[in-house]
Amino acid sequence: MANEEDDPVVQEIKPKQQKVELEMAIDTLNPNYCRSKGEQIALNVDGACADETSTYSSKLMDKQTFCSSQTTSNTSRYAAALYRQGELHLTPLHGILQLRPSFSYLDKADAKHREREAANEAGDSSQDEAEDDVKQITVRFSRPESEQARQRRVQSYEFLQKKHAEEPWVHLHYYGLRDSRSEHERQYLLCPGSSGVENTELVKSPSEYLMMLMPPSQEEEKDKPVAPSNVLSMAQLRTLPLADQIKILMKNVKVMPFANLMSLLGPSIDSVAVLRGIQKVAMLVQGNWVVKSDILYPKDSSSPHSGVPAEVLCRGRDFVMWKFTQSRWVVRKEVATVTKLCAEDVKDFLEHMAVVRINKGWEFILPYDGEFIKKHPDVVQRQHMLWTGIQAKLEKVYNLVKETMPKKPDAQSGPAGLVSGDQRIQVAKTKAQQNHALLERELQRRKEQLRVPAVPPGVRIKEEPVSEEDEEQEVEEEPMDTSPSGLHSKLANGLPLGRAAGTDSFNGHPPQGCASTPVARELKAFVEATFQRQFVLTLSELKRLFNLHLASLPPGHTLFSGISDRMLQDTVLAAGCKQILVPFPPQTAASPDEQKVFALWESGDMSDQHRQVLLEIFSKNYRVRRNMIQSRLTQECGEDLSKQEVDKVLKDCCVSYGGMWYLKGTVQS
Repeated sequence: MANEEDDPVVQEIKPKQQKVELEMAIDTLNPNYCRSKGEQIALNVDGACADETSTYSSKLMDKQTFCSSQTTSNTSRYAAALYRQGELHLTPLHGILQLRPSFSYLDKADAKHREREAANEAGDSSQDEAEDDVKQITVRFSRPESEQARQRRVQSYEFLQKKHAEEPWVHLHYYGLRDSRSEHERQYLLCPGSSGVENTELVKSPSEYLMMLMPPSQEEEKDKPVAPSNVLSMAQLRTLPLADQIKILMKNVKVMPFANLMSLLGPSIDSVAVLRGIQKVAMLVQGNWVVKSDILYPKDSSSPHSGVPAEVLCRGRDFVMWKFTQSRWVVRKEVATVTKLCAEDVKDFLEHMAVVRINKGWEFILPYDGEFIKKHPDVVQRQHMLWTGIQAKLEKVYNLVKETMPKKPDAQSGPAGLVSGDQRIQVAKTKAQQNHALLERELQRRKEQLRVPAVPPGVRIKEEPVSEEDEEQEVEEEPMDTSPSGLHSKLANGLPLGRAAGTDSFNGHPPQGCASTPVARELKAFVEATFQRQFVLTLSELKRLFNLHLASLPPGHTLFSGISDRMLQDTVLAAGCKQILVPFPPQTAASPDEQKVFALWESGDMSDQHRQVLLEIFSKNYRVRRNMIQSRLTQECGEDLSKQEVDKVLKDCCVSYGGMWYLKGTVQS
């Protein structure tokens, strides 16, 4: 005991997987011990006959087993502390186990009970049988165990439980608190050199030393539950600056009256400061505040539905907000026609600030706030000026027919009356009839200007009367409908036909010598780039892609001058594409634009010949099976194509539906 260094280690017990079982005796002579209950438990576990395998050999529950469990995986933050003579001695811990009572003896009692029941049933059934009956016995020889089977058996739960049960117990001796051996072991918890000279290195403050001793746990920070993104904690919100509070609230709510905003921010907040902050993140619509578009769609983001960039989304949402400054009702089709955005994006815009009403359209979600309008006329005037600038920008981008804003600053001083859909259509028809004569005269004037300079001096042109058939053909060839209203408006791409006639005078045919104009070059570049990505397109799909392309262009781009269907088709054919005359079934629901199918004939890669054979197949068949396509490709190309090559050709040009293959855009589900 005196020489601790010469004390050898007799045995070191390392619990496997940090699991220890401790068996402790129970004082059966204690007055608190229930002897009858202990006898009943021993009888249930071991039965009436006691042998060497019995759990309780004394026919009394005289011991209890405790099983350890790991309390924490990170013990670096824990230490055992011993306070002595004004000093705190800390010893780091490398493992912590918690002992809990084990009730495995109850499992043994259940097993004994089932064995007794099975024995009783077997005894009842064998009473009528003779004791010396001869029974046939089948002998089976076990096959040698493979290495793989042995590894599975060793890793099985049953084997581990059996091995654990066979592990021998190690007898321990308990020493009391005041025993000399306990006192000797306790000395190891004290720092051997505790003189004041060695403590001069602790020059840090108590808080810094405590932080070094017990750093924050990264594991616990990861385990903290993360609140959903749409859940806002008001307690955390009020710790932020006022501007951030307003921005977060408006971004989550999107539309809010000023009174509600003040109630959320608290009574101690100055309303003037809130008014200054709200105008940075929201716009005034019908007396209520609607969050700005660039807050919801920041720069470098895009639409999750169509992939349109944030700039185009902001323009479209600003148009919806501006429409609600004019009326309480907005029609979704009108917004989609003007903005050229997909239906999902337009629906998102409207759901931010409106609710749908059956057979009426979308109504602004909040009632008109006349009290705020009367109380803050200076804010209303400033917002009116901002909306005037936004209106001018929208008119330039979308080529809108100018609708003047009310002259008074209290433009939102009263809620607009309800207007039905039939009334809106009637108003649109009346406006179209009023402007029709003016647009026709402008068209004739533009045509005359194009005809006169095209004739060189001294050259006479024989003028022949235009037949009625030619006039009908000219009327039938309408420009592509990309106008905002599309109803008796005579607009091409948002411009009057007179303006579009500058580059598209007769049925969409550009004047001779205009193939090198900036409009033609831009259109050809778009067509070539589109067909390099998608080899087969219907005219309807091509027009949709062209409208999306227009929506992403900056204001004043040359393509806004007006592109007709005929001009678009001529550009497609001039770009090396061919029209595939797919034999649609007579009962097809496809529109004429969906029945016009164009395909890139030569792209310059190795699959051109395979695609041409495939397109010839679909020029005679509306739908085809794969085995027919593969056999035709093998026959025409003179080689046995691999599955990957056939799959590539089909992926470029076709879609599969119901076990049949169709050209892209032609399948009618």
